Amino acid sequence: MTKLSIMIEAQDGLNWARWNNLGAEVEALGFAGLFGSDHYTNPQLPNKDSLEMIVSLTHLAEHSRRIHFGPLVAPISFREPTMLARQAAAIDDLSGGRLLLGLGAGWQEREHREFGHNLGTMKERMDRFEEGVKVISLLLTSDEPASFEGRYFQLHDALLLPRPQRPGGPPILIGGKGRNRTLPLVARYAGHWNAVAPAPAEFRELSAYLDGLLKENGRQPGEVTRSVMTTIIYGQDREKLGKMLETPPFNNPRVEGKSVDEKIAFWRDERHALVGNGEEIAAQIGAFSAAGAQEVMTQWWHMDDIAGLRRYAEDVLPRLG
Repeated sequence: MTKLSIMIEAQDGLNWARWNNLGAEVEALGFAGLFGSDHYTNPQLPNKDSLEMIVSLTHLAEHSRRIHFGPLVAPISFREPTMLARQAAAIDDLSGGRLLLGLGAGWQEREHREFGHNLGTMKERMDRFEEGVKVISLLLTSDEPASFEGRYFQLHDALLLPRPQRPGGPPILIGGKGRNRTLPLVARYAGHWNAVAPAPAEFRELSAYLDGLLKENGRQPGEVTRSVMTTIIYGQDREKLGKMLETPPFNNPRVEGKSVDEKIAFWRDERHALVGNGEEIAAQIGAFSAAGAQEVMTQWWHMDDIAGLRRYAEDVLPRLG
């Protein structure tokens, strides 16, 4: 059975009231997990609330009992890796082993400029990211003092204490589809791979490629969990779905004035979103399951639409059994 989780864009207005509501509902409704982006701010004005990731996940660890959770993803460009490893191990212990530590290179120019962090070129981002992943992996997995000498980060006989209660600490999640840098990093260091908005056929192909990389690194394909993150546009019937497709962020200018069918085709075929009623969405999740996805993290854009979240859970989750 493919797990179904909720992902939110925290920079799009997340505050404590919304976070408390979402955490309680996701736990009670039967979703597998709750994940959020990690940003100082939203990419463009106007400014919106964006709850700090480490504090919010610590709170969720204490106020939930079942769901797994984590950042999707924490940027190494402003999350110093030795402290992030320490924080992640502590949150994982607090939750009884329910954290997925999603890591990324960083991408949003506005937050880096405004808060004084160097984003760098794409090569610099990926080089720094690779070093950060190595450092975090060393600290979480090594029971002996570890050393590392990189351009961006260094360790000198460093030992993370207390040791994580879960052997090896929380699994590292790496998201992306790049064959040259990203997937090789997954094969060496990650326990979870997440693909952002692929088509099922593309997901299957990339997953098979990852299998080969894992074998080259002396690992088995089953050592890495596979998941998809994509947008969900849910409507109980065609009328409700049509209204959803006219509201931000789904009112894409490329399909302005088009029919509901054309809008659905755009989001399904070009953006690889899950679109439709419960039966249709369950079928689309089934296609990812057949391609090897063990979890689908659906991007829930309307954080205040708790009634819609409940309908979504009641309509889709029973169909995935």
